[in-house]
Amino acid sequence: MEIRLHNKRILGINGIGRIGKLTLWNHLNLKHFDGIVINSGREIGKRIEDIIQYLTMDSTYGNLDRFLYGYTGKSCDVKILDRSEYLIEMNGIPVKILKKIRNPRQIDWAKENVRLVIDCTGVFLDPTLPADYPKGSIRGHLEAGAEKVIVSAPFKIGDSSQKLPEDSSTFVYGINHSSYDHLKHHIISAASCTTTGLAHMVKPLLDTKETSEIVTASMTTVHASTNNQCILDAPPKAGANDLRRNRSVFNNLIPTSTGAAIALEEIIPDIKKVGFMADSIRVPTTTVSLISLNLTFRTELTESGAPIINRNFINDIYRKAAAGAHKDQLIFSENQNVSSDLMGCQAAIVIEGLENHTRTGFLSFNADTLRRYGIETTQDVNLPVTHAKVFGWYDNEFGCYVNFLGKLTKYVDKNLI
Repeated sequence: MEIRLHNKRILGINGIGRIGKLTLWNHLNLKHFDGIVINSGREIGKRIEDIIQYLTMDSTYGNLDRFLYGYTGKSCDVKILDRSEYLIEMNGIPVKILKKIRNPRQIDWAKENVRLVIDCTGVFLDPTLPADYPKGSIRGHLEAGAEKVIVSAPFKIGDSSQKLPEDSSTFVYGINHSSYDHLKHHIISAASCTTTGLAHMVKPLLDTKETSEIVTASMTTVHASTNNQCILDAPPKAGANDLRRNRSVFNNLIPTSTGAAIALEEIIPDIKKVGFMADSIRVPTTTVSLISLNLTFRTELTESGAPIINRNFINDIYRKAAAGAHKDQLIFSENQNVSSDLMGCQAAIVIEGLENHTRTGFLSFNADTLRRYGIETTQDVNLPVTHAKVFGWYDNEFGCYVNFLGKLTKYVDKNLI
């Protein structure tokens, strides 16, 4: 039985892991779509009740009733509409589960009346691969009947000689989503949770004249654990480069890499001129991560010799952003937060104002050095530079990432012809 809703919006979700399930929860709350079709790609449990239990319970965010309605006592009514077809109703929205097919090309989205798919598998990330690639391709969704595909992860092109296809692009809602072209873009990456948070930290600085000229930048994300880490120590796969990811997530702080800086260049091209570095430290918590952003600015001095860019100046930038252009997307906080305080917070980033700080120094160049670089002068030069450290919290599962993925999904859907 298909979800037969003529001229209605049906959302497809491929993958039923952390992001897939929380994406379902988000759209059960938003109620923008009239029906949802989930492709799990495999059998789950022994009966439909096992899938329902998985979809309605969560060790991080609690049960679905409390997620949607808090402690009001109201419940999310779940009904089995067709047991043989795995068709249920959740919070008044029909939800169908497909369990047999992994390859996107073979999922019959056309039959299910699905025009827009969110791929949450984390597997199909290369938009250069053809639809008939034997191991499956993100492009296969289009051949299966979908008109647009949003990938809940950054693109990863396996062949470095290949360029990103013209029909593919990366968007973060609130930063560059208005550049989406419904006639051109058919495969969309929603970047990552860290890139989403980082972009919303950097954009207000670039939009402010005094901080728009960033000399250098680096970031470290102190990141909650994810399902690609091992519960207990395990042997690495053949050819693995990062041996630390096979160490127990329960017992270790694990330094690792992140592609957030590279992805940021796609979303905010102006950042390409900055020497941006990024790394990650995985920690044994379930969600909510922290970005420590380090920036160096060329700065001006006041008549009294004080730097224009200081802690109060940086915090004021974020205060104004939170009240204006980035309202409901960025929060400025002067509370003494810990990570669990921000669980479920539906902002891309929460600036930790109490911890932000700056230090100004001088780069000294004597006349001989300057002349070697072609600058004719007889005077030494002292250039003031300010180093700033800015902290930002983000709920890397629901609050930041899935919430902004949902906003982008609605935006793309509203622009479907």
